Amino acid sequence: MSDITIWTYDWVPEGPRGFVRDLRLRWACEESGLRYRVKTVPFKDRQTNHLGQHPFGQVPMLCDGDIELFESGAGLLHIARKSEALMPGDERQAAKVVQWIVAALSSVEIVTIPWWYIEKAGPSENPLSGWMATRLDQLEAVLETREWLVSDRFTAADLLMADVLRDDKICDFGSRPATQAYVSRAVDRPAFQAAYDAQMEHFSSSSATD
Repeated sequence: MSDITIWTYDWVPEGPRGFVRDLRLRWACEESGLRYRVKTVPFKDRQTNHLGQHPFGQVPMLCDGDIELFESGAGLLHIARKSEALMPGDERQAAKVVQWIVAALSSVEIVTIPWWYIEKAGPSENPLSGWMATRLDQLEAVLETREWLVSDRFTAADLLMADVLRDDKICDFGSRPATQAYVSRAVDRPAFQAAYDAQMEHFSSSSATD
């Protein structure tokens, strides 16, 4: 019996809708067939109004019974360990899933996020483009050899890696057909579409916040 609560903001501007990271946890629950509810903290004063739940004033947070977690990666790992839909039962393959989850966060997202913000600011040259190209080329070399990262099937590692890459600016940076096809396979999954639609509906039905 699942007792999962995903915490997110009550509202966000249109720009980040579809990319707020509670979507990672919604997607994981949809893939795993786990029921969940959504609760919110106010977007206004968000940096200080829920420090007891998240010491950095961000979202998402996850509650499952008496387990309380912050950070999307931690929540994703918790959900994945509840279902073989996202985490193989074989210990060696499960370890590889964890390996690629960590890689998505600490080897790929560590450059994609600052690169994206610099691109948004609009300088003529992005000083992180070389680093970004190297990391994406390295990942492209892996994805040219396989459909999914581990066990020849979709796992939590693919959920997170695809979410890190799916922004158009990132996915379209350079020509990497294997990576683009990989992201397309992931976001074409019904579970992603359900999670995405649920997040968009949540924020569009909320009242605007100053």
